[in-house]
Amino acid sequence: MSILGKIFGRIFPKANAAQAPAASPTPAAAASQPNPAVVPPQQQPATNAAAAGAGPATATIERVDIEQVLEGLAAKNPQKLNWRNSIVDLMKLVGMDSTLQERRELADELGYTGDKGDSAAMNIWLHKQVMRRLAENGGKVPADLMD
Repeated sequence: MSILGKIFGRIFPKANAAQAPAASPTPAAAASQPNPAVVPPQQQPATNAAAAGAGPATATIERVDIEQVLEGLAAKNPQKLNWRNSIVDLMKLVGMDSTLQERRELADELGYTGDKGDSAAMNIWLHKQVMRRLAENGGKVPADLMD
């Protein structure tokens, strides 16, 4: 599994447990729909009656509030982690290895073209890219975390 995939896997399941669903689908409907936490929005099935073709309207899938999920994890963590600005602290918060080697691998995975020897610049870029990718894949991320 990719490093970014591990980050997603550690954030999105927490969100599913922490956030109450807007409407509870029938067991048959729930079984036939993939987990929105692991399916990019462009591949998620339509959830409204017009797209489905018939039947009553169903609830739309709400975006995962990434800030809420991470704040919840931070509240339970004994360390004071600055996940809002630090990729190292973000990785620690979700229980991952945050070594320079792991971050360099994440940089390769995300297409970083800068100097990996300049870890400060790489870390800033990584944090922004992870936040952007979370937003692109079903996460609601405050704009200031992606700038």
